[in-house]
Amino acid sequence: MTDERAIAAVPRLRELDALRGFALGGILLVNIEIMSDPSGFAAGAPMTLSQALFHNKFYVLFSFLFGYSLTMQFRSAQRAGVSGRTRTVRRCLALMAIGLVHVVIFFTGDVLFGYGAIGLVLLVVCRLRPRVALWVAGVLYAIGALAIAVMSAAGHDTVDPAEHERQLDSVRAGWGRAAVWRWELFADRLPTFLLFGLLNVLPLSLIGLAAGKARLLESPDRYLPFLPRLQWISFGVGLPISALSAITQWMPLAGPTVLAGPLLAAAYAATLLRIIHSHPGTADLFAPAGKLAATVYITQSVITALIFTGYGFALAGHLSDWTVLAIAVAIYITQLALSRRWIRHHGYGPIEFLLRAITYGPRRLRPSPSTVEP
Repeated sequence: MTDERAIAAVPRLRELDALRGFALGGILLVNIEIMSDPSGFAAGAPMTLSQALFHNKFYVLFSFLFGYSLTMQFRSAQRAGVSGRTRTVRRCLALMAIGLVHVVIFFTGDVLFGYGAIGLVLLVVCRLRPRVALWVAGVLYAIGALAIAVMSAAGHDTVDPAEHERQLDSVRAGWGRAAVWRWELFADRLPTFLLFGLLNVLPLSLIGLAAGKARLLESPDRYLPFLPRLQWISFGVGLPISALSAITQWMPLAGPTVLAGPLLAAAYAATLLRIIHSHPGTADLFAPAGKLAATVYITQSVITALIFTGYGFALAGHLSDWTVLAIAVAIYITQLALSRRWIRHHGYGPIEFLLRAITYGPRRLRPSPSTVEP
């Protein structure tokens, strides 16, 4: 069987692409806070709204989808008669390399490097049975939630005004100074970043891995009957905890808030899936961006860099938080429209093309957009 036929045997899931495209909007709404000011939003209504509805929700969904997609990539490799592990290692190393470039040039909060590293860990445990993977995920996530609760109870750091000004000056500076600052910040945070990945992102990816092995999203008849109950439970428990924590900033709620994130992410996903199956055209709104996820993500950083850093208008720290949120919404809506136009004429975005060239090799045949691998 040729590589081309192997790809056709594992078609893209419209629901998976739509969920990924939807998650990109929430990720931008969170990331733009740090892009516009290294200290994030000031205390007030925008910060409360963002923490209640967006923080720690959309990366959860993205992590789940990352694990799910890994199973589809392995199935594609198996049908092609090649090593799925070799492909995945190349892809993960490529993600890490792109992430390092991204963090130095554009954004200190890059996640591509982390997903590449987590992907390599997933390779070690990918043979776990779904039930075992879920148990491991639960234990790791509980440990992470407990650690965050303990650290929060011990107090949290406040940013010194002079340090804040130094950070803003670095963001607004030209290429050289800003790049050095981003790299130093990334290097300082790397151990914590990797530990967070192991105790937070990895468990969520393991849940996606288990769902992918069960082919959950490929069988709507299996999951649709459970979505209303999932919405009631997840919104009913997750939203009050998240909202109360955002409003009160009460430290003892830090641990429960970590648990509320996946609940709200599940509620958002369940709501979108129900809308897609009752109004199929909804998927066409989000799925194109989901197919171009890496390109859309990087483009978000490019656009915001032109707005907030010395590359462009150097507006970091100069705009109100409501204005920053409005900019994020405008960017995302524009990306949804442009992604839809792009995907009509191209199978991949530029970053996806680069990832595929590294993963499959330069002689890889070009499949049609409807059968592009996840």
